[in-house]
Parts: sequence; C-alpha cells; structure tokens
Amino acid sequence: MVKSELFVVSLLVLMASMVEASWEDDDWVSYKKGMKGKKGKKMGKKGKKGGMKYKGKGKGKGATLSPIPSPTSAPDDYYGDIDQDEEIEDEQNQEAIANCADPSNVPIYNPPDIETVFDQMANTCADMNPNFPNVDCIHVPGPQAGANVTMGYQGGMEVDYEPNLNTYFSSSMCPVNVHWHKGTEHYSMGEYDEDGDGPNGNLNDYFQRKLAGDEVRAGFRCRYYDAEDPKFTTEYEWKHCIGMEVGETYEVHWPHSTAGACGSINQYQTPFYDGVFCNLPLDVFQTLSPQDIAYNVGVQAQIYTVVNDEAYFYPDLMRGWITDAPFAQDVAYYTGSTTGTTRSNEICSQYTPITWQVDRKCHMISASTFDNLCYQMKLQHDDMSYDLEAHGSRELVSYELTSNNFHRKRERKLHQDDHHHDHEAHDHDHHHDHDAHDHDHDSHDHHHHHKWF
Repeated sequence: MVKSELFVVSLLVLMASMVEASWEDDDWVSYKKGMKGKKGKKMGKKGKKGGMKYKGKGKGKGATLSPIPSPTSAPDDYYGDIDQDEEIEDEQNQEAIANCADPSNVPIYNPPDIETVFDQMANTCADMNPNFPNVDCIHVPGPQAGANVTMGYQGGMEVDYEPNLNTYFSSSMCPVNVHWHKGTEHYSMGEYDEDGDGPNGNLNDYFQRKLAGDEVRAGFRCRYYDAEDPKFTTEYEWKHCIGMEVGETYEVHWPHSTAGACGSINQYQTPFYDGVFCNLPLDVFQTLSPQDIAYNVGVQAQIYTVVNDEAYFYPDLMRGWITDAPFAQDVAYYTGSTTGTTRSNEICSQYTPITWQVDRKCHMISASTFDNLCYQMKLQHDDMSYDLEAHGSRELVSYELTSNNFHRKRERKLHQDDHHHDHEAHDHDHHHDHDAHDHDHDSHDHHHHHKWF
C-alpha cells in the first residue's frame, strides 16, 4: 500500500511538471488573445478569480480549451485588467451613440439601391385601375365622401345598403395602400372643425405639392396646436417623408380590399386603385351589387396632429390605423366614395359605394412615426413615392350627396333569446347640415343598384 501511494504521488508530480514545462511565452500570448472575445473574456475573468484550468485560443468566437497550470505560473500581465477593459468598451459604445447623426426611431439611411430577386418578380397589380372618370354630381352614381361624421349626423341621400360594420381583417380585407391628406376631408364637431388651428391656419389654405407640382387645397385642423408649446413648433429633420410639418393635421387613409394581393409582395400599391382591383377582373366586377362592393372595399381614416416628441412614437402605421384606446374608440361607419381634390360638390367620384370607418377623434402622433412609415413605404415592391407627401383635401361633401346610413361603433349584448342586437348602433337622423344647404330629395333620381362605371 505504501508503494502504491508513493507511485500515485510521483505520477501526479511528473504530470504537473510536464504540463508547466510545455507552456512557452507564445502559448501565453495566444491564450491572452483568445480571451478578447466575449466567451474568452468571461473565461479569463473566471480563471482569474477561481483559477480555472483552461485556456482560450483564437479571437473570441469561442476559444478552444486545453489544460493549463495554476495561474500562479502565468506571466504578470497575462490576465490584464478585465474590469477596465469592460469600462473602455462601454465608453466606446456610448461615444458611438453620441456621434450618431440622429439616434431616433427612424433609419437615417435610404434603402440600398440593389436589385434583388424580388424586384425581378412581376407586379401583378400594375394597371388594374379601371380609371372610371369623374362625373357631374347631378348624375351622381352614389354617395360621396368625406362627410360630416359628427355623432348624430345623417346625410340626405337615401340608400338601401349598409356599410361593413366588421373589422376589415375579419372580412378578409387587407390594406392595399396608405396615404394622407393635409388637413381633414371629414368633419367632426369639437375635434377637427372650423375652430382647429395649425402653423398654416385652418380651412381653405392652399399648398404646393413638391412631387406633383400642383397647388391643392388643405382641409380642417384639430384643436391641439399651441404656438407656445415646443412640441408643436420644434422643427423635425425629415429623412423620408416630403413636405411634412410639425404642428400640422393630417388625415391618414388605409384603403382595404378583399381583391388585394393580400400577403404578397404586391399588397401595397400606388395608386391604391391598382391594389383595390388587383384580383378583380372587370367582367367579374360588373356582376357585383352595391352591397357587395360596400362589404368588400373599405377605407380606414384616422386623424393626427404631428408633434416633435418621441413619447408619441408608434412603430407601424403601415398595416392600418391604431386601435388601442383611446384610438378608434368612437368610430363613424357609412358608405361613400373615393376622395381627393379632383372631386367637389359639383364633380363627383364614380368609385362608390365603399365603406368608410372614420375615427371621430383627433390624436397626437410623433413626426418620427410618419417618417418611419415613409421609410417602410420605400421598401415596397411597387413604387409608392407619389404617396410620400400629403395630398390635398376634398371640400366637405354636402348633405344631399351624403348617405343616410351612418352608424356608430357597435355595442352588442347577448339577449336571452340568443339574438344579437346593436344598441344605438344607428345614428339618429338629426338632418343637420354643416353647410346649411336645403335639398329636395326627389329632385334627383338616385338609382340604388348602380355599378361603379
């Protein structure tokens, strides 16, 4: 037993001396370099504190490990000052952030101009717009938009179809475009109305669109603007949107369609008509009733005043309006038409009837939210550059051109007879006209089962 114990002790001493003798200066240098990576640094730190018997080789992507002797035999500068290294690294990171041109929520660069395999794919929605011309409103084919959406308002045009009261995604619709108008095309008393304000005043000012080169009308403003509050007046350095202003009010539209190229690279289109009609051949479209159209095509509209305050940043306006409270909690539902400044109360749109779901309230949103949206628009397969700046706003649609099928946001209760009932879902007909126009409802022959052409 004594001889066996002596043999074991002698063997251990011999192994230790062989390992220590095998370590040359180059080995320590290699080990030290291996410690410069994340895993290597952690290994070195643990080795310093606990005498780990492993060494790292390589440049930090997970050093290879092999037995090493006790740290007491390592060169004096072998371990270095790990804590100091970490502090230096943190300082360098902070300096890099401070030197960034704009550490905001928006990419500061344009998408790379590199043709990808997706760019080579065909745009299956291109030129699907049937290009229905505008017509005089005496021979109007259906109700128009944007309308007065004040609670209780009803238009004077009698129609026998209803707006789609469901969420668009539950109706198999997808957004096919996003664009916005300077000022609002709709009117909501106490929210966006004749008492609103902004850096350019309120209703009926005109502005020059930089991309289109045309002078167009602006609409109503929200009441948030305060010239003494810096969040409404501090300029924002726009990187992607064009012609936008802090303090201004914009009405954002998300056209939706069941015939869009939903879920594909061609989902978003400019003009939006290409997206709406993408998978709807004209011969099929001609078989649709007005109710079919109202159930399958719709627009979300939400109104924002732009502020230079990151506390109001929302990361994704591309997919549709914001639904979390207080957004989209007081919604008007009605059937109308497409909008824009080529239409008025004398010249009307034939793209009717479509469902409108309009948020009656104004909301503040950060400039960076819009700028980030414009960046996302630049990434789409179709060229959306025409929609990177605000469009003009159509004049408020008159009482006689507005449908009488307004609904409010529905509140449902399940009754004992298992029937769903919409409590106060239909707005009361107050026959209120913001423009104070009288109209003989029998003076026009409104054909209720018209098509869009």
